Amino acid sequence: MKKVLTIVILPIIIILLGWAIYSSINQPVKFKKEREAREKVAKERLIDIRTLQVAYKSVHAKYAPSIDSLIDFYNNGTITIVKQIGSLDDSVAVARKLVKREKVEIPVKDTILASRTNFVIDSLRTIPFSGGDPIIIKEVSKMVSGVNVPLFEAGMPYNSLLKGLDHQLIVNLNAERKDTDRYPGMLVGSITSPNNNAGNWE
Repeated sequence: MKKVLTIVILPIIIILLGWAIYSSINQPVKFKKEREAREKVAKERLIDIRTLQVAYKSVHAKYAPSIDSLIDFYNNGTITIVKQIGSLDDSVAVARKLVKREKVEIPVKDTILASRTNFVIDSLRTIPFSGGDPIIIKEVSKMVSGVNVPLFEAGMPYNSLLKGLDHQLIVNLNAERKDTDRYPGMLVGSITSPNNNAGNWE
């Protein structure tokens, strides 16, 4: 019996202990790698929202209150651009008043993010890797130094963005963010104070 314990059971215990130690060391490394990959996708989506929000504000003088409003703006809205006919460097054309500026209405989808071949507007509804959790978007107008300033924010909590990863490591990450008074996830813009629509990763 003692021989069986030494030859069979003890090596199994050593292997299991070794695997447990390896897993405890490797799990945070894997978590960090997957977290960074997911954050990269989240950043692109939040930057797209910011781009559309800035365009929306240029037309409506406020930010879109919801993702639906932003998607409708992208699909059906227009942006006014000023088109110049002739060159101001051509003194003859200027003297003859042939240089003109005209306002032209252009569909939003033909200008904003038009160069992005992989852009899908409906993707802005949900947090990636979450199984369909909605992106949290807020819009307010706030008095700042006596001036009414429109503000917005769009957020992806880690509980959604990192769904399916190690639960305890997500809890630890959220606690760390809370302790340092930072949003527990990816956030662009702020409704509490103007930050030039910066992302919390910038």
